[in-house]
Amino acid sequence: MAKKSAVARDLKRRKMIDQYADKRAELKKLGDREGLHLLPRNSSPTRLKNRCLETGRPRAFMRQFGLSRLSFREHASKGEIPGVTKASW
Repeated sequence: MAKKSAVARDLKRRKMIDQYADKRAELKKLGDREGLHLLPRNSSPTRLKNRCLETGRPRAFMRQFGLSRLSFREHASKGEIPGVTKASW
């Protein structure tokens, strides 16, 4: 489990990105670099880190499922992810 502060910080960034998305797009369209510079740093989408929805783990993240490899394996073994089966040969 990731630190709660790291997960909370990431949620805060997600909210800020959504809040400033329209303004950021408008400034980019106008080419106003100084206006973009005045926006908060955390409103930039590049500062966002992909994290597991369950554990908050930042590494080994699978975008298609929104889970880390560990959470994915648990759910796949239990048959909770549709279309995913454990390979055997």
